[in-house]
Amino acid sequence: MFADPQSVTIAPAGALSLPRVSSGDNFGKFSSADGFVTETVKHLYGARSRRTFRINHKKVVPDPLFPAQNTPYSMSFYIVADVPNVGYTVAEQKAVIDGALAQLQATSGLLITKILGGEN
Repeated sequence: MFADPQSVTIAPAGALSLPRVSSGDNFGKFSSADGFVTETVKHLYGARSRRTFRINHKKVVPDPLFPAQNTPYSMSFYIVADVPNVGYTVAEQKAVIDGALAQLQATSGLLITKILGGEN
């Protein structure tokens, strides 16, 4: 079970405390006090196992077409490990994920910036 609360740092706000707000079989949800940042962890089991870690972020900013009106916007980021029930140890799964995350974060997150810019 994940520690309660979880903490995530999102610039420029800094570190946010995310207490657990929901829990169930193979599911946990954490949320900031204002509900603008949520983190979920979910596991689905079948012929393969899917493990999902997701962060949802919301904000309210002036509407570009009607600057006098504030409009809510949201985005999500998630990673999914989709693995067969046999054939990969947890250490092997972690090695693949560690390699992918290191590649994305290398050179100050250059590949993340390129992905968000629509490159492939």
